[in-house]
Amino acid sequence: MSEIKKWDILDSQYIIKRPWLTARKDRVKLPNGQINDEFYVLEYPDWVNVIAVTEDGDFVMIEQYRHGLGRVQTEICAGVVESGERHLDAAKRELLEESGYGDGDWRLLTILSGNPSTTNNLTYCYVAEGVRKISSQHLDRTEDVAVRLLSRDKVIELLRKDDMKQSLMVAPLLRYLFMPET
Repeated sequence: MSEIKKWDILDSQYIIKRPWLTARKDRVKLPNGQINDEFYVLEYPDWVNVIAVTEDGDFVMIEQYRHGLGRVQTEICAGVVESGERHLDAAKRELLEESGYGDGDWRLLTILSGNPSTTNNLTYCYVAEGVRKISSQHLDRTEDVAVRLLSRDKVIELLRKDDMKQSLMVAPLLRYLFMPET
């Protein structure tokens, strides 16, 4: 069995470099000698998301419009890790900003990639159990987010009905709900 090796980057140039969209075109050489003149990579900062469960066992979820799909989605709280920020601190900040919930017992559940072929970042998925309402929402000017407290059964129903579309949220929810820690 042959060993899979890393590609060599022969040239790299940015096509667009904006706060929310950075795209790079690489010219790469594969281990077999083949040259790919156009391999595109989307660069993002790391992301975090939070499965937050209240002291009463409800899941803290949010609803917001997602323009790419053109529909309102139910999701877990999530966001970008700011430069120099620790992943756990970013997760706690995002939960508090989007929902007003905080405190509780926190742990890292899993680390995922949305698409390791064409994106360079990771998503750190946390669980916060025993959270409680400690503040009002503190939304960015471009956010329109409604908080929803859902039972475990309602979250499972959303997953079964295929109503949740964000894979980086569905995967950790499925893991949390159906693959308990041993």
